[in-house]
Amino acid sequence: MSDVVPIGSLPPVGEVPERMLAQLIRTERLGDPRSAFQIEEVPVPRPGPGEVLIGVMAAGVNFNNVWAARGVPINVIALRQKAGEPYDFHIGGSDASGIVYAVGEGVEDIAVGDHVVTHPGSWDLNDPWVKAGKDPMLAPSAKIWGYDTNFGSFAQFALVQAHQVMPKAQHLSWEEAAAPSLVGTTAYRMLYGFAGNTLTEDDVVLVWGGSGGLGGQAIQLVKHAGARAVAVVSDAERGEYCRKLGAVGYLNRTEFDHWGVEPHWEDAEGQKRWTAGVRKFGKTFWDVLGERRNPTIVYEHPGESTMATSIFVCEPGGMVVICAGTTGYSPVVDLRFLWTRQKRLQGSHGTNDQQAYAYNDLVRAGAVDPCLGDTIRFEQLGEAHHKMGEGENVFGSKVALVGAAEPGQGRTAAR
Repeated sequence: MSDVVPIGSLPPVGEVPERMLAQLIRTERLGDPRSAFQIEEVPVPRPGPGEVLIGVMAAGVNFNNVWAARGVPINVIALRQKAGEPYDFHIGGSDASGIVYAVGEGVEDIAVGDHVVTHPGSWDLNDPWVKAGKDPMLAPSAKIWGYDTNFGSFAQFALVQAHQVMPKAQHLSWEEAAAPSLVGTTAYRMLYGFAGNTLTEDDVVLVWGGSGGLGGQAIQLVKHAGARAVAVVSDAERGEYCRKLGAVGYLNRTEFDHWGVEPHWEDAEGQKRWTAGVRKFGKTFWDVLGERRNPTIVYEHPGESTMATSIFVCEPGGMVVICAGTTGYSPVVDLRFLWTRQKRLQGSHGTNDQQAYAYNDLVRAGAVDPCLGDTIRFEQLGEAHHKMGEGENVFGSKVALVGAAEPGQGRTAAR
């Protein structure tokens, strides 16, 4: 007889069942997230040395598991099986809030019953790069938990490395606490992780997709630093949302038509049309900012449709920093603007512990709002990923309840 408890509940703290419910992706279902995700019953993983088992109360939705469900650009299940993993399924989810149920050998300062959140940076602690004290997210073993690794947050129990575990903000509900960590720590690394182009007071930052999870966190971090953010959104309602988060203004991308891959340099007419469009965008940026000044940092994640514009408008010596490619990952980079204006095109991926803890401290202090968007049921995760993959614009981050029975639970009084 199965000892699985229903979604919306968890066993008594510290009692780890043999099996659990999870939203699984399997190779034979790859494609549309609505059919790729299915709820199945699987064994609960046990924490090994340096690992922690978390009873998941709520789980955040991010674009990385749109890729996992589609099997594009890689089949994460087949890749792990090739490396020797025995599992023929993927449990995604890179954001979790929950309760510690078990700890592995050697884990200190984390106890059963702790209320926690997770960050997505994962790596081999014995990797020579990591042991040498270098940035672990640049290590050969670096992975994004819940995408590159199995047993993410889309299950009743999640398995993480101990260094990923951070204290939950007491003033937040379970769903609020599960909303921001992946996007917030990603934003923090993008803005502070690259020497020579780190965010400083009075900088100007262009934020693509300002009303989404990534953009909302970036806007708040920019404002907190005493800098100014200008958002790009798809309508006025989203623009006003960005203003409330701290943006000085916004551009409506539907008012421009030069999006996509920049025409080839031999296409004179195409180049003429594109240049007129991108100059109009740059002029509008100046109007919104209130001065003729270009962004010192361009906060990128759409990729293919916007990269050419980002490089064009970036300040000479400034940085275009990108963490994703939600509109595609094959843009054209116009080298004229990159080399002659000495701009920096910087990739950014995940977070290290220092960046994650610094970001989480801001959340716990109430300096950064989690920007919770929709709260959904566990069984809606496939549909949620489908809508995200189709480009649905949302306010903030979408979160699924797992162990929490209803929204609003999990807040505790400050001690």
